Amino acid sequence: MTRRAISRRTLLKGLGSVTIGLPLLEEMFLSGAAAAQAAPPVRAFNVFFGLGIPAPLQTEGFDGVLEPLKPLRDKLLIMRDVDQVRCDESGINAHFDGASGAFTAEPPDGEAKAGGPSIDQVIRKASYPQGLPPGMVPTLVAGTFFRRSRVSRYVHSYNEDGTVAAAMQEKPLDLFQRVFGSSSPAGSARSQRLRRSVLDSVVEQAKFYTGSNSPLGTASKARLADHLDRVREYEQRAFAHAEQSAERRRGPEPPPPSQLLHGGEADPGGEGIDITLEELTGEWRLMADLYALAIQMDRVRFGSVTFLAAGERIRLKGKYEYDGRTVFHFDDYGQRKKSGSAGCSHEWWHEFNPKKKNEELRAHVHMKMREVAYFLSRLDGPDCREANGKTILENSLFTVSTESGDGRHNDVKRELSGIFHAITGAGGRFKTGQLLDVGAEGLDVYNTMLAAMNVPRRLGPAKRDPAAIDKIRA
Repeated sequence: MTRRAISRRTLLKGLGSVTIGLPLLEEMFLSGAAAAQAAPPVRAFNVFFGLGIPAPLQTEGFDGVLEPLKPLRDKLLIMRDVDQVRCDESGINAHFDGASGAFTAEPPDGEAKAGGPSIDQVIRKASYPQGLPPGMVPTLVAGTFFRRSRVSRYVHSYNEDGTVAAAMQEKPLDLFQRVFGSSSPAGSARSQRLRRSVLDSVVEQAKFYTGSNSPLGTASKARLADHLDRVREYEQRAFAHAEQSAERRRGPEPPPPSQLLHGGEADPGGEGIDITLEELTGEWRLMADLYALAIQMDRVRFGSVTFLAAGERIRLKGKYEYDGRTVFHFDDYGQRKKSGSAGCSHEWWHEFNPKKKNEELRAHVHMKMREVAYFLSRLDGPDCREANGKTILENSLFTVSTESGDGRHNDVKRELSGIFHAITGAGGRFKTGQLLDVGAEGLDVYNTMLAAMNVPRRLGPAKRDPAAIDKIRA
């Protein structure tokens, strides 16, 4: 029997705002010549990590701090020697300036606005001038971060006028509910919430797609069942994180200072917080899982995700392992032998010396690359294959960047030059599989990226002569 094709935009909709997208199923794939011509949706996401990578360390390639990106090397174009000096705002440090310029190539406009739109939003407006399909989150902004002064330290998606493109989701439960909605009454007990799921309101539709009258084949029915189980698992994990944090704050005695904090507690006067590697990466990976799932389900096509803010101030502790070996034992407080902000990992960047080993800084950067790679890899597996045979990671534009190319505040030109950038192929538009010394302004790199995405809009001053960076284009 010939089964009809299922639209990639088919959704399960329930009470209120609950919307669950179907996973990629066999019935959504095309065959033969149609598959070769299938056009995946246009997507663009900005991935930010705090504090940067000193330019000399970038030259070591995958033998150094970039090692965790090596498994994805064929899917990435890593660009070095990108200059963001034009983003400097006199009188403000480069943590803020560089973060504001990431994905905009413009200096900040005050403390709550960027100097212009981010590349994801420019692409969104050009690609969907009439708006995105119904049932989508227009822009999703999320992340795990603690340094909070000035918005562009942690938000990296901006509208045309420089205002934030969406509210930041910094807790797993908030991110889950932003993407999937909620069918649970506010204020109910934990046991009630865990019994009531967003899936409860789409149960009849789910039964149809997995039942005898379903347009799906056996393999797709099984995959849908697994998919709904995964949504439920992430929902329970998100509730568990929320309940754990609430119970800690209600307790008669304060817990050890290594708990994960949010809001004002996360940035007590800029003096930093104590946190373990397990706490940090545990919540981040749940956020990364949820964000990636939202993309897989075609609930979101544009936005940004942040792993640690610009100028982040934490005192990290814990054994760091990668690829079966111990890379480092983090103990910022003990290794720095100082309290407050002076004991934070932030200070390793200010003390960077290209003539020394910089062991602590290297370990922190290596760990950040591991966590960035974790997020990207969630969109490159077999379950992320699209109708044209490529993965979501290959078909989309993911731009990875940061605020600084050095870290020492005594030289703005050096600090805002050599900013690390990595981009995915965006459906074959860019030359992935190489580490490229670009030697160009970020503004020209971004405008070249926009041109490759068939976007007529250009960033920066209208009178400025553009310089296309054709060597990044496929």
